[in-house]
Amino acid sequence: MLNNLDPTKVALILAGTLTLAACFPLTRSTPREIFEWNAVVDITRSMNVDDYRLDGKPVSRLEFVKASLRKSLTELPCGSRLGLGVFTERQAAILLRPIEVCSGYAALDAAVAQLDWRMAWAADSRIAEGLRNSLELLQGEDAALAFFSDGQEAPPVNPRYRADLGALKGKARGLVVGVGGLSPSPIPKFGEDGKRLGVYAMDEVLQRSTFGLSELPPEQVEGYHARNAPFGKAPEGGSEHLSALREDYLRQLAEQAGLGYHRLESAEALITRLQQPGSGHQAATETDIRPLPAALAWLLVVVAYASRLPPLRGFFRQFSAKVDPVWEGASARDRR
Repeated sequence: MLNNLDPTKVALILAGTLTLAACFPLTRSTPREIFEWNAVVDITRSMNVDDYRLDGKPVSRLEFVKASLRKSLTELPCGSRLGLGVFTERQAAILLRPIEVCSGYAALDAAVAQLDWRMAWAADSRIAEGLRNSLELLQGEDAALAFFSDGQEAPPVNPRYRADLGALKGKARGLVVGVGGLSPSPIPKFGEDGKRLGVYAMDEVLQRSTFGLSELPPEQVEGYHARNAPFGKAPEGGSEHLSALREDYLRQLAEQAGLGYHRLESAEALITRLQQPGSGHQAATETDIRPLPAALAWLLVVVAYASRLPPLRGFFRQFSAKVDPVWEGASARDRR
C-alpha cells in the first residue's frame, strides 16, 4: 500500500501542519515565582559622574543604571512586572506603572533607554525627601520600590532638619540601590546645549547648608551673627564639588524606611538581587509553546531536503521498504 511512500512529501506535509499549528495561540499554564518592581532613578547632576566601565569604556552612573535595568528586563521571568520613575529635587515622577516584562518588553526597554539627566525639572538633590516621596507615591502598590541613587544631597543637608523616614517603616517593600564609586570624582558640567564644558569647581557648588539654624552652638560658629550670618562668615571649604557613593547615608535611610540595601556593581548582581527568593510571589503564568511546533516544522523541512541528497537517499528507500510490509500486514488484519 505504501510502495509509493515518499518520505520527502510526508515530512513536508507534517511540517506544514506544525507550521499552521504554530500560527495559533498555544500556551501552557506554569506555576513560577514572579517579581514586581517600581524602579525610581536619580537623574540629578552627580549621576553624570563617569566612574563605571561598560564594554571597557567609562560611562556615567546614569548610563550604567540604564544598562543594568535593560539587562534585567531580559532576565526577569515572564509574568514579572516593572514600573519606571525618575527623581530630582525632592520629588519623584512615575513615568510607567508596572508593565509585564515579556509582552511589554519593547515599551519598557525604550523607556529605560531614553532616561536622561535633562529630564530633571530642578537642580537640587534632596535624597531623603525623594525617597520619602517615592514611598508615599507607591503606597498600596503590589510592586516593591527599587530606588537608585548615589546618595549625594545637594545642597548639603542640615542635620538639624534631616528627614525621618521612620513613619513609613513597614508600609512599603523595597530596596535602596547605591550607585557610584567609593572614590570622589569631579562632577561634569554641561551647557544649555547639552555639551560638556568641563567639571564643577569648588566655588561653583554650595559646600555647606545655609538653611535654618546651624547644628552647632553659636559659640562654635566663626563669625556668627544671629540674623545675618547664622552659619558664620568663615570662607566656605569642602569637597561637595566632588562626588562619591554616600553608602553609609543610603544604608541609614534604607534602615529607617525598613528597606533593603544593594550596591550596584554589576548588572548580574542586580538581577540576582531583584530575583532574591522571597521577594516575589507564586503565580500561574501562561508560557508560549508555539516555538516547539515551529522548531519541529523546521527540523522536518531539513529532513525532507536532506532525504534528496545522494548519501541519504538509499537510507530512506530502505526505511520505506521496511515500513511497507508492516503496513500491508496491518491492513490485511484490518480487512479480516
